[in-house]
Amino acid sequence: MNPYFAGGGRWTASLLFLLGAALSPAQEIPVPPEIRVTSWNLKNYLYTNRPAQEGSSTRPKPAREQQAVVSILLRIRPDILGVCEMGTEQDLAQLQEALKAGGLDLPHREHVQGNDPDRHLALLSRYPITTRQPVTGLRYLLDNNEFPVQRGFLDVTVAVAPAYTLRLVGTHLKSRRDVPEADQALMRRNEAHLLRQHLDGVLAAAPETNLLVYGDFNDTRDQPGVKAVKGLRGSGAALTEIAAKDDSGERWTYYYPEADEYSRIDFLLASPALLPEVREAQSFLYSGKDWLQASDHRPVTAVIQPDDLAKKPRPKPRSAPASPN
Repeated sequence: MNPYFAGGGRWTASLLFLLGAALSPAQEIPVPPEIRVTSWNLKNYLYTNRPAQEGSSTRPKPAREQQAVVSILLRIRPDILGVCEMGTEQDLAQLQEALKAGGLDLPHREHVQGNDPDRHLALLSRYPITTRQPVTGLRYLLDNNEFPVQRGFLDVTVAVAPAYTLRLVGTHLKSRRDVPEADQALMRRNEAHLLRQHLDGVLAAAPETNLLVYGDFNDTRDQPGVKAVKGLRGSGAALTEIAAKDDSGERWTYYYPEADEYSRIDFLLASPALLPEVREAQSFLYSGKDWLQASDHRPVTAVIQPDDLAKKPRPKPRSAPASPN
């Protein structure tokens, strides 16, 4: 008998036991004390027709705007980043690499190919994406005409740890720009109702889901579309708005130059199961004055403390990013 394999059965069993204990995910990957989720419309992070000295030309987002996006995100330091108006998967990979070069590694990504050929929903995550269920191809009837939900809906589940998952649904509803085909407000309301139908299916199948809905709703909280996505109060499946504020206590997320209007059209909505874990006082809107160099929207961030830490002393939360000089 080969001396190296004498007693091999017992030796192998012991080794496997030790390896199993050492590699046990539940022991080796603890649930983090907090999770930061940032939602941001990046304003055309893509190749598009842009003004030039001589007419216009198809060009990427200007380098100074890209640099401002990266700089702001490096100050926020999200664990999960959901974005609107992303271009191609290559554009998303470029942002991912720029963040990594700055010390923010979000190695997992999702990119949704909706009906809009140019502007897409996308997500970057520190944590592995275990389930991808993009919702595309949805259509609705309006004045006897059929319309697609332009950007679809992003739907992923991330494994923060083996003992904790978070489901994220991203949206970018129809803009307020008038179109000849139909009333833009009614188009947006139809998209909102289809989103709510999807969410009803998620929560009916698993009411305990830690669900966060985020994105650019292109409407204020008093409008029918936003109310539809939130759902009926008292239904057991209604979503609650995370009312993040900036350093001055302001809650607006977007400046609409045509109407000279500041409004809140970007939202983070929590499911009943997730809501007790949301730390609204620590959640925040970016307050730096450089936001307009990056986009016409301000990023909004939710801070979540997983519930298995609820009975333990809470660690000191990370502070909101300081405004640049």
